[in-house]
Amino acid sequence: MLVRVATAKDEQGISALLGRSYPTLMKPAYASDVLALALPAMTRANPDLVASGTFYVAENIGSIVGCGGWSLTPPGGGAIVDGLVHARHFAVDPDRSGTGIGRAIFERLSNDARADGAVRIQALSSLNAEPFYKSMGLDRLDMIRVPMGAGILLPVVLMEGPLRPT
Repeated sequence: MLVRVATAKDEQGISALLGRSYPTLMKPAYASDVLALALPAMTRANPDLVASGTFYVAENIGSIVGCGGWSLTPPGGGAIVDGLVHARHFAVDPDRSGTGIGRAIFERLSNDARADGAVRIQALSSLNAEPFYKSMGLDRLDMIRVPMGAGILLPVVLMEGPLRPT
């Protein structure tokens, strides 16, 4: 498996991965009516994020099996805080969940963000992904609701922790 910086050519593959991952892995944690309204916005690759140079894909034999990255700006915008970065749009192929793909992407993110001067990372975690981020050293700060359009407020866990050497 190779973890590399994503390019615009990866957008279709990232969207396909998100479309496989989120509906399957989030199903046990969210009501089906909430997912039906929230998933269309969540399962499209964000072109700006993909082109940022801080978004990664994990490839296995030419197939994208994981993605995720970081940004200085919080999801949805807001103030940049010195030393703090934000985990963004993590996903793993549901058939490969628990095999270390997410960890490999998180380690790449951590190394690159630390090299850029970051010392802490924050994540808006889906309910089902909280154990993953906890295993990466992040702690729950709060439970919040993120507007997803169509009147949907998606419950997510605000998490934060140190960027530890990997």
